[in-house]
Amino acid sequence: MIEVQNVTKRYGPTVAVDDVSFRVEPGQILGFLGPNGAGKTTTMRVLTGYMPPTDGKAIVAGFDVFEEPVEAKRQTGYLPEAPPLYPDMTVREYLTFVARINGISAADRPASVDIAMGRTSVADVADRHCGKLSKGYRQRVGLAQAILHNPSVLILDEPTAGLDPKQIIETRKLIKELAGDHTIILSTHILPEVSQTCERVVIINKGRVVAEDTPDNLTGRLHGSATIHLQMDTAGADPTAALMRVPGVTGVTLGEAGSDGRSVEVHSAEGADVRREVAGAVVTEGWGLLEMRRARLSLEEIFLQLTTTEEEEAVVEEAAVGTEADADPVESGDSAESGDSGDSDGAGPQTRGSGDPPAS
Repeated sequence: MIEVQNVTKRYGPTVAVDDVSFRVEPGQILGFLGPNGAGKTTTMRVLTGYMPPTDGKAIVAGFDVFEEPVEAKRQTGYLPEAPPLYPDMTVREYLTFVARINGISAADRPASVDIAMGRTSVADVADRHCGKLSKGYRQRVGLAQAILHNPSVLILDEPTAGLDPKQIIETRKLIKELAGDHTIILSTHILPEVSQTCERVVIINKGRVVAEDTPDNLTGRLHGSATIHLQMDTAGADPTAALMRVPGVTGVTLGEAGSDGRSVEVHSAEGADVRREVAGAVVTEGWGLLEMRRARLSLEEIFLQLTTTEEEEAVVEEAAVGTEADADPVESGDSAESGDSGDSDGAGPQTRGSGDPPAS
């Protein structure tokens, strides 16, 4: 439904997007992630026909975005990071205007507007001017205009920015409901939102795709192994030897023993499932198996591993060493401050700032 083929976008000597390729199958929700200035917004602008690529091409619903722009745009609903509202129009007037320029017939416009307002929970402000709405309402009106003409593809750039927790939950629910009938690309810096909403993830860093897969598959690739977390009552015994005898187990890591038992991580080859055999070994030894679950990297850990450079890691480690050293308090503070700055600028999943290149 969406295909990006070797897209590159340059601004003079600056390469904002560098040979990016990925596909989104019909009905999928794809999370599009990257740090500040990574090229997310530029890629989305290319997909929507807002700007042409320097090289490569983008195809939406079978239409080349720049060879068949009108047909491609008819299939696309777009919510940019700043919703494109007219402040002097009421919400109903604005959505009616959007319905007209999207080719919805005069007879069908009132119903289409009412449906879009109902799905995005803005019907209660239908007669208020867009310029007097709160940020959360403006965001929802922007989402209403994106879905108004029932497009087959939705491209959403930070769709929950500025919403309160209740509105975020409602918007996530709406996005999930839209999947299946619509194919969705969702760009966000709120990583739990991706893990709760998206089936696949594309992570972009410095203009290039560094990963494309499901969150679970990314976990296995980065771990290089499958890991099971156990909580056991071993009555003080060391379970390492018994667990290592289980076929397929490659390692055992013991955690702290507490009142609720001992924490143990069992490692096996990537793709191997040794849970049944491990549970059998625990029962055979007469120990209590209190909990068993697969251990996974969080999406935040995956994101940081793929987007943090060696230089940035060195800055963070140097800051940590400087903080722990017995140094003059002023010098320690300077070192820690420098480390914090490097970490914040380098790897954090943040919104784009005004200092970023305009391409990104």
